[in-house]
Amino acid sequence: MSTELKTADIHLIQRILPHRYPFLLVDKVVDIDGYQTATGIKNVTMNEPHFQGHFPGTPIMPGVTIVEAMAQTTGVMVGVAMDLADKNLLIYFMGIDKCKFRRKVVPGDVLEMRVETTRGKPGGKVWKFKGVATVDGEMAAEAEFTAMMDMPE
Repeated sequence: MSTELKTADIHLIQRILPHRYPFLLVDKVVDIDGYQTATGIKNVTMNEPHFQGHFPGTPIMPGVTIVEAMAQTTGVMVGVAMDLADKNLLIYFMGIDKCKFRRKVVPGDVLEMRVETTRGKPGGKVWKFKGVATVDGEMAAEAEFTAMMDMPE
């Protein structure tokens, strides 16, 4: 039995996530397989405000924003799977574990965040995920994280 993978463009992402500029950190989510796996895409550009101070003359995407981009990808994945567009979904970090950074992410890179659910189900509030962020197939970061989904009633 084959499942049709779904995609979320920026318009659908904004209908699911409450985040907005400058803290919306995912441009597109592809290969959404229910609430199990998905891949987020972030086009890293010099126009992002964190590059003004991180670091002047040597712009590097902060590691915490890479982890946040992975988390936002999971929010979109769950939001698409559970049809939560326009339903005021809120998501809160509860924990970040086994987080490692392997390479710099700089303007011009395309960051791909492959995420998967390790615990959670529709209707549940606490979910666990793991994610790997890559640039050109090279690992940039990895982490496991727990989030609370404040689902609409």
